[in-house]
This record gives sequence, C-alpha cells and structure tokens, in this order.
Amino acid sequence: MVKQENAIITVQGTAVSVVSCNQEDFVSLTDIAKYRDAKNPSQVISLWMRTYATIEYLGLWEKLHNPDFKPHIYEGFKAESAKPHFWMSPQQWIKETAAIGLISKSGRYGGGTFAHVDIALKFAGWVSTEFELYLVTEFKRLKTEEQQRLSLEWNLQRTLAKINYRIHTDAIKEQIIPPIVTKEQAGFIYASEADLLNVALFGQTASQWRKDNPDKKGNIRDDAALEQLVVLSNLESINAVLIRESLPQNEQLIHLNQIAITQLSSLLDNEHIKKLGSGAN
Repeated sequence: MVKQENAIITVQGTAVSVVSCNQEDFVSLTDIAKYRDAKNPSQVISLWMRTYATIEYLGLWEKLHNPDFKPHIYEGFKAESAKPHFWMSPQQWIKETAAIGLISKSGRYGGGTFAHVDIALKFAGWVSTEFELYLVTEFKRLKTEEQQRLSLEWNLQRTLAKINYRIHTDAIKEQIIPPIVTKEQAGFIYASEADLLNVALFGQTASQWRKDNPDKKGNIRDDAALEQLVVLSNLESINAVLIRESLPQNEQLIHLNQIAITQLSSLLDNEHIKKLGSGAN
C-alpha cells in the first residue's frame, strides 16, 4: 500500500474507521463488530468467517480481484467450512490464501481487521441489516464530501496555476522583450548583421553578453528562450529583405527592434508556443 488516508464515520453511535489505500477503500470490521460486542470484536469477526457463505464470498471476491490468490487453499477451506468444528481468523485467511480483501493491522490505535468496502458491507449486513443501511448512507456521504473537497482543491490549483502563469509571463516580459533601441545604438555601426540582430532582439551584442555572463557556457543565442529563438528566425528573414532594399543600418536596427518587441509580446500568449515550451521541459 503506497498511499493511505484515514477517515472516521459515525454509524448509529459507533465510530467506524475507513482507510483509503491506492484509491481503494477499506472499512474497519473491528469497529463494525463492536456494534454487536464491544468487548470481543475479534470473536464476532471469527464467528462470521467460520460460515460456508462467508468463505465462499471471500473466495469469489479474491478470484475476481487478486491474481495471486491461491484457489486450491480456498477450496480446502470452503470444504472444511461445512463442518461444525471449522474456525477461521482474518490472519489465517490472509496468510494461507494470499488474500488482499482483508487487512490485519497491529497497534492499539488504528489497529484491527479492515476489509475492502465490498466485503465490509457484507459483514455489516450479517451483524445488523439496520446497521448496514446506515453504514451505506454514511459511506456515501463521506465519498461525496471527498469529491467536493477534491473539486475545490482542483479549482484552487487551477486558479493558482493561472496566477503563477501571469507572474511568470510578467517576468518573461521584463527579461525577454528587448528595450527600445537608444539613439546611441541606432547610430552605432555594427561589424556584422548577426550583432545587429542581437541588439534588436536581446538589447546587446554577443561580446557584451559574454562580458556580463562570464560563468555561462555557449553564446547569447544558446541562452535564448524558445520565444526569442522563434522571433530570431523571423528577424533573419526580414533582415534579408531590408538588406536587399539597401536600408541604412540604423533604420534596420530600429525596424527590427520594433518587430522583435511586437512579436515577442504576441508569442507570450500563444498556446502552441506554451505547449512546445512545456514539452521541452
């Protein structure tokens, strides 16, 4: 059992523990048995388990749900259960047949015999039909409350995710979207078109980036975000057109910078880019 969650339901004044393990619910037979005999609940369980009908039901349940169940041992117990001297305990049933429908837990608090809800309801009906009906009602109420709680948690997580995404995108806007080029940058003659694109998109040249990031490996483009790489590809194509039109470099830079700002702002809200980014992670 990997994940375990405990709950208590009250049935006709009797507290009954419910344990959820790996999305399966197990109900305390010990607690149910206390409704009949508060001092000797284990004897009540053993009296129930000595009957032919109980052994047959337990065996059929295991055959349906437990690939490791030992049917040949079960058949022997079923044959013996028809005899007056037959006696069975939960521990023996679990050990001999490799059953999973019953769980025997030790400990003063939280210990006892637990059974899958299918089996527990069968036992409750044997103890008292009235108790069984009230148990069904309280168990349904418990599951309804759990579903409501999970729904509230899911909605809360969804809301937090939206808030976190907004915080994330705001941070991206501050870090990724380049500033408008200055007059000094526009008037500077760049040695290569690559650095012209770097300034338009990243706000600095490759050598400036290396100076500011001495501990990082690679170059300015290796450190780029997915959105920046998408825009860079577009800028390269656009710049090729601007060069053919013999546009002065200062006008190229201003034009490319404006396009970079516009496209990055749009991409931050693009669902396809979000999916690509999450897939890359």
